[in-house]
Amino acid sequence: MNRSTKIRRVLTVLGAASALAVLAPTAAHAEPIGWGGTIPGGGSQCFSRYAGPSVYQVRVEGTATNMGARFRFLRNGSVLEATPTDRASSFNAERRGWAYPGGGTYTICAANHYATNTLVNLHVLFNTEFI
Repeated sequence: MNRSTKIRRVLTVLGAASALAVLAPTAAHAEPIGWGGTIPGGGSQCFSRYAGPSVYQVRVEGTATNMGARFRFLRNGSVLEATPTDRASSFNAERRGWAYPGGGTYTICAANHYATNTLVNLHVLFNTEFI
């Protein structure tokens, strides 16, 4: 195979690869619906989302490992619900229908009141993101 044939083959492969790259679908940019990570002893973490006029229901969900955590559900900084103890391994709350207070910033917080780390997952879901 001579040099010009090799060059043509390389250019053909590169051209095909670049054409496929242009046609390949890309991931849509989506707003995050949650947070997951480790909360050290004595620490806390919150996750918030803003509900605009098209939102008609909200749900928060949280899980924690080890000794658990105290969870709080807030709207615009005011607590709507909270776990009764510091040792909850899971929490969920929702507002829909007549109980939905309207748009605003919805937040779920987890506080680790123990010395050991805890792995926590927090979610704020709107409308069709939960059923």
